[in-house]
Amino acid sequence: MFLSTAIPLLILGAAIALALGWRGHAARRLERVTLARMPVGKGGIVAGAETISKDVRGGRAVLLLHGFGDTPQTLRYLADDLVAHGYAVRAPLLPGHGRTLSHFAASRSADWLESAREELRATLDSYADVSIVGLSMGGALASILAADSADVGALVLIAPYLDMPPAVRRVARWHRALSASTVYVAGRGGERSIHDPTERARALSYRASTPQLLFELSKIADVARASLPRILAPTLLLQSREDNRISPTVAEHAYAAIGSSEKRLLWLEGCGHVVTVDYGREKVFAHVREWLQAHTGRVTASTDSSTRRG
Repeated sequence: MFLSTAIPLLILGAAIALALGWRGHAARRLERVTLARMPVGKGGIVAGAETISKDVRGGRAVLLLHGFGDTPQTLRYLADDLVAHGYAVRAPLLPGHGRTLSHFAASRSADWLESAREELRATLDSYADVSIVGLSMGGALASILAADSADVGALVLIAPYLDMPPAVRRVARWHRALSASTVYVAGRGGERSIHDPTERARALSYRASTPQLLFELSKIADVARASLPRILAPTLLLQSREDNRISPTVAEHAYAAIGSSEKRLLWLEGCGHVVTVDYGREKVFAHVREWLQAHTGRVTASTDSSTRRG
């Protein structure tokens, strides 16, 4: 009797141990592959993924927020364009991002949101006129910040991640059960996110996530979506019709929910989700500049720094 019970238990135990061993082996292999593609440099930050901070004499500043699993590298062209037109810019590297894959796996939505809030507070303390531009998850974070602050002069949401595709939502919902069998889940649609092959190769994105991280992303999207009616700042929403992550319906519903009396939805063509580095990005930059110039103080780059707060 003892043997008839013990043998199946031993087999089950061996199977579980084998599964856990394979789970760990697969995770370590993906971490090594990611590290080889994105080697870390000083301070454990991936080279090229550092925070972008460019000061310009004057009172206008733009806080740029990057997306989930990405880095400020996706905003560098836009940052350079804004600086050239007299804006100070700050594009912080969010917690967990731009580091090793295991660091990303350990980060949480509360960390990302609090970091964005701290960056906005610091920028408002330094400049008289502050706007926010957010890309993808950065757009969701920007929505929350703008809804909570009356001091944001203008808001630009670029392909804001305000809802999840059903398949991704299911992974997020069942994250606890899925985490028992797998550490990382591979990202899909990388080629469709950036149509330009040169820029796609340059992208410093992980191409992988975890079920827990997708759950954390779903929390940000849900809070951001609920925040939309409280946004009063003039808001521009830029959305590609070929976006593989955000459907046109999500963008249309988000636009309708935004509370600001000054808002505009502009559609883009010929690009994917990360439109700030993709084909036609110059049009994106022009739209952003025109919106900021129309809805923020007209302070030139040569204005004395005494226009800053404090």
